[in-house]
Amino acid sequence: MKTKILKQSEINIAAELLKQGEVVAFPTETVFGLGVIFDDVVAYQKLVEAKQRPPKQPFTMMLAFERDIEQYIHVNEKIIKIIKNFMPGPLTIIAPIKKKLTHDITLGTGYIGIRVSDSVLVSNLISLVGKPLLVPSANIHGEAVCVNSSEVLKVFNGKISAVIEGASLSQIPSTIIKVDDKIELIREGTNPFKDILKVSEGNI
Repeated sequence: MKTKILKQSEINIAAELLKQGEVVAFPTETVFGLGVIFDDVVAYQKLVEAKQRPPKQPFTMMLAFERDIEQYIHVNEKIIKIIKNFMPGPLTIIAPIKKKLTHDITLGTGYIGIRVSDSVLVSNLISLVGKPLLVPSANIHGEAVCVNSSEVLKVFNGKISAVIEGASLSQIPSTIIKVDDKIELIREGTNPFKDILKVSEGNI
């Protein structure tokens, strides 16, 4: 397989490849991501193989708009405050699922990570696909994350269908939190955890 190099103006081609169950890499406001359509089991396996990732941890689901979040997770008062202040943006919220999702998406955990990028390219891509995408960072499991299309090609050329040219902005991964009865920090990225806690408790 030869990996296609797409210009950002060729986003419609990327969307069609995703609809066909292919893996496509694209820049976000954090780092480069690898995307597949969320409900395609074959595409999921391609993603696992490309990242060489042990299938023990669910992939983040990326949505086009924050208004879509309530379709997939249970939203409480804390989550509403966090969404209002930090989304769209470099934040991933792990929360209990609201609707039944396949085992590939949740791995039986009952939770899913949700992210809404503030990149126009990403929101437009997901809108063109018409469904959420599963989007982990573009890297081989345990190795450095790719932050531009040249790095992606060095690592994934011949292993994924396409890469959209460009560079990620902050080059720092998203902050990941888990929200249930309490808020737990999984990974601190662009958004400081202390700021998220202040917002969730209504202190700012």
